[in-house]
Amino acid sequence: MKIAIAQLNPTIGDLDQNAAQILAAAKEAKQQGARLLLTPELSLCGYPPRDLLLNPSFIQKLDDVLTQLAIEWPEGLAGLIGTVRNNPDANQVGDKSLYNTAALIEQNQIQQSFNKRLLPTYDVFDEDRYFAPGNLPNRFHLDGEHIGVTICEDIWNDEAFWGRRSYSVNPIADLANLNVDWIANLSASPYCIGKQTTREKMLQSAAKRYGKAIIYVNQVGGNDDLIFDGGSLLVNPQGEVAARSPQFATHLTVVDTAVSSPTPQVETTESAEVWQALVLGVRDYARKCGFRQVLLGLSGGIDSALVATIAAAALGPENVLGVLMPSPYSSDHSISDAVALADNLGIKTHTVPIAPMMGSFDESLAPLFADQEFGIAEENLQSRIRGSLLMAIANKFGHLLLTTGNKSEMAVGYCTLYGDMNGGLGVIADLPKTKVFALCRWLNEQTAIPNLTTTHPIPDNVITKPPSAELKPGQVDQDSLPDYAILDDILHRRVELHQSSEAIIAAGHDETTVHRITRLVKIAEFKRRQAAPGLKITDRAFGTGWRMPIAQRWPG
Repeated sequence: MKIAIAQLNPTIGDLDQNAAQILAAAKEAKQQGARLLLTPELSLCGYPPRDLLLNPSFIQKLDDVLTQLAIEWPEGLAGLIGTVRNNPDANQVGDKSLYNTAALIEQNQIQQSFNKRLLPTYDVFDEDRYFAPGNLPNRFHLDGEHIGVTICEDIWNDEAFWGRRSYSVNPIADLANLNVDWIANLSASPYCIGKQTTREKMLQSAAKRYGKAIIYVNQVGGNDDLIFDGGSLLVNPQGEVAARSPQFATHLTVVDTAVSSPTPQVETTESAEVWQALVLGVRDYARKCGFRQVLLGLSGGIDSALVATIAAAALGPENVLGVLMPSPYSSDHSISDAVALADNLGIKTHTVPIAPMMGSFDESLAPLFADQEFGIAEENLQSRIRGSLLMAIANKFGHLLLTTGNKSEMAVGYCTLYGDMNGGLGVIADLPKTKVFALCRWLNEQTAIPNLTTTHPIPDNVITKPPSAELKPGQVDQDSLPDYAILDDILHRRVELHQSSEAIIAAGHDETTVHRITRLVKIAEFKRRQAAPGLKITDRAFGTGWRMPIAQRWPG
């Protein structure tokens, strides 16, 4: 049987346009001779719809759009559509009124519905808030083939691969026991570094263990802080990957379950993956929020240089404005490096010196600040002046303001609330400083960069000079922070691996440094709570899945 894998990029809540995407894929699938079309999880409404699901009119519109999609469906093609259906058995107090569903369309009707059985509630997921779990294995017959249906998390509970179960049931095992011919999985699985490798190994393990082909279709695109990378797969019963859709792009892949020889492994690097993810995340965040142009502060530093390069690749250099805001403490190279970067990228710039505004603040605050030494308050004022200028420009011209803070800074609070934290999207907020450097070096090594007319975009001096906020004479980041290689390892162990201070010290880090960084992470929580959404690329980001209290005294 020929199966079409529709790797789609839905917009949450744009039900008619999402349906149009699905229908266009269905028509193309029919032209290519497919018998069945697979779409991602909740592809009709977009994932994750979150509290839109609490709106009855949203659910009714979903039903109406699904019904109309069935009416317009191509003859001779069946389709599994990711959507939401009402739970007719929600009669008891506490029963959830909805199912996360795969609807089977054929012959211009909705033939069956298959409900997701495992509902994740970890990290960015909170599906138990909205959905009731399905309680039966999902399967149907088509042209003599017995096809099993799973939805995303349903395939992530195989104890043979993970060494344990997170749920009491294993939907893949249940379907194998029913002797289905192969298993479909409709997913909306967010990207993080290395996740595609894990997915492939997990699916290969399950396919080989149960002797069943698995066809996995994943959503692609950015939705708020989440990036979906696609990477849909056909894994044959021998556990070999027989087909792959590209990552970070919409695509229709037609496969034949009777012809499933191995396909070569796709070679990539971490930097290449991260670059594609961040470009897609910026492009979709701007597009889906209705922005055509963006701006950012250009400091001559490596963070703003990387964000500007990502923005230029995502939206086109003509749609990016870099604003230079030198102060009396700005070095000559900070200005020249920012100008050189802008020239390399072909983006527009505007310069607004902030010395006059700094003087006005100093004069107004002089009576109150009399006999006080210059300190963090005055440093932060410079950042807040710049933040106010950037917001004014964004408001005036309807641009999206991109923040340029990295994960290392966000972790320890090395950022200014209502200053450099101002903006609508944190482009590299989940990228540690060491990976910022690595990604910039990788970019400069590329012989071609999609959507950019230049190579070696980032001036060498931006990469080699010591990082500095330049808020006082001679300032460098390491005046206040450990070397970034040390800092990032401590943060990785603390934030992503959940290690205690004692465990981090035992790994070889200085005790005083570890306790200081641990304290900074804790007390910066109030800042992170007010930060712009940041694109998630690690498995533990300061975003939707980070739920730390602000007022707390755990010394940990």
